[in-house]
Amino acid sequence: MSSRQLPLDLAPGEALSRDDLVVTPANARAAALIENWPSWPAPVVILAGPAGSGKTHLAAIWREEANAVTVPREAIQAESMEQAGLRPVLIDNVDGGPVDEHGLFHLINAARSGGQAMLLTARSFPSAWGIKLPDLLSRLKAAAMVEIDEPDDMLLAGVITKLFADRQVDVEPHVVQFLVRRIERSLSSAIRAVDAIDRAALERKTRITRPLAAEMVAALEAGERMFED
Repeated sequence: MSSRQLPLDLAPGEALSRDDLVVTPANARAAALIENWPSWPAPVVILAGPAGSGKTHLAAIWREEANAVTVPREAIQAESMEQAGLRPVLIDNVDGGPVDEHGLFHLINAARSGGQAMLLTARSFPSAWGIKLPDLLSRLKAAAMVEIDEPDDMLLAGVITKLFADRQVDVEPHVVQFLVRRIERSLSSAIRAVDAIDRAALERKTRITRPLAAEMVAALEAGERMFED
C-alpha cells in the first residue's frame, strides 16, 4: 500500500532533531550557541527572533541535549522552582503573553543557585517586554542574548525542502525557488504553504507543480481555508 494517501487531520510530525536543522548565516550564531552547550557565556541565555525563525527548533535540540525541563510561561509558579535547581530549564515564547514577573525572577534565581542553565526564547529582547520588576530586569540584562535573523533565501529553501521531505515528497527545485520568492519570509509561512500544497496534491492525486504551488499560495494570501473541515 502506498504511503502517500489522503491525510487525516493529523499533520506529519515536524522534525526537530539536530539532523533536521538547516544552518545558514541567518541562524548560525544561535546554532553555534546551542552546539557549544554547556560552555555558555552566562547561566541564562535569551534566544530572540521573529515568529517562525526557528527558535523552537533550536530550543528543542537543546532541551534534548541538556535533558532540560520545559516550564510553560503560563505555569511559572512555586511548583517549578524545585525542578529549576535540579535540571536545566527551558521557557519557550516567554514574551508571548503576560508573565508572572516575581515567579520568573525566583525561577531564574533557583536555576542559578542550583548551577543549572536556563534558555528563554522570545520574539524580542527583554527591553521590549515591558518588565516592571527592577530585580527581574536586572537578571535578564545579565543574560547572554543571541538574535536569529529573518530566514534568508538559503535557509528558507532548505526548510521548504525539508518540510516536503518530512512528508515523503520530492519537489522540483524550481518549485522551491518559486516559494522562496513568493511566501512571507518566515518558517511559519513555509509550514503553512507546504501543508496547503501537499494536501491539494493528495486530494487531486497530482504531482506538485509550480501552478499548483502558485494557486495554493494565492489562496492562503486571500485568507481562504480550502482544506479545513
